[in-house]
Amino acid sequence: MPKAPALRLGVNVDHIATLRNARGGKHPDPVRAALAAIEAGADGITAHLREDRRHIRDADMARLKAEISKPLNFEMGVTDEMVAIALKTKPHAVCLVPERRQELTTEGGLDVVGQRDHLAPAIARFNDAGIRVSLFIAADPAQIETAAAVKAPVIEIHTGTWCDAIDSGNRAKAEAEWQRIVAGAALAQSVGLEVHAGHGLDYATAEQIAALPQIAELNIGFHIMGEALFIGLGNSVRLMRAAMDRGRATLEASA
Repeated sequence: MPKAPALRLGVNVDHIATLRNARGGKHPDPVRAALAAIEAGADGITAHLREDRRHIRDADMARLKAEISKPLNFEMGVTDEMVAIALKTKPHAVCLVPERRQELTTEGGLDVVGQRDHLAPAIARFNDAGIRVSLFIAADPAQIETAAAVKAPVIEIHTGTWCDAIDSGNRAKAEAEWQRIVAGAALAQSVGLEVHAGHGLDYATAEQIAALPQIAELNIGFHIMGEALFIGLGNSVRLMRAAMDRGRATLEASA
């Protein structure tokens, strides 16, 4: 088995901006949260600039790029406006996601198969600009193979369905979704893709998925920020990092 890559933690700060926007003004500041997360051990920061600017704002993205010392992962819908903003901002990475104005959060994976002709030119522009492209997709073989075909170097496996099944106590569905993730991660690596994962992860599920040798990065926001209300942001990030490290350690123990 190939040696597992180092496992990175990307912390999503969207929910800090959601809280700020509930009252307007500048507090709490998502950039300050990003800096605190990095100090506590985050390897990068993720932020989703939505069409309706419901949480992260344009100025937040500019400040994150200017002020943080770790890579910025710019989550975005594939629109002309967002492509232009991302190319101007020049983040380390972009994660292309589906986006519907009515949704509370990203509800599913991007349909790379159905949107191949729309996605390929944007991916090519980012590749040419030296911006790493990740496609946020379900662990579906056709989506994974098409992601490789359109020359996206990275996929992020949508873990929300798996996490929701665990939360609802549907053990059969949770196991089926887990096996899809396991198979999808293996397939993605075999076709040359770097594999990330995210959506709905908590300490327990992050620990479990960290044991998959193909996973190079987890992007997590909601659980970290929710726990931060009770134990502080630094402690929440450190506990997530520790959970990931425990999961990764099982690989070394079984080697």
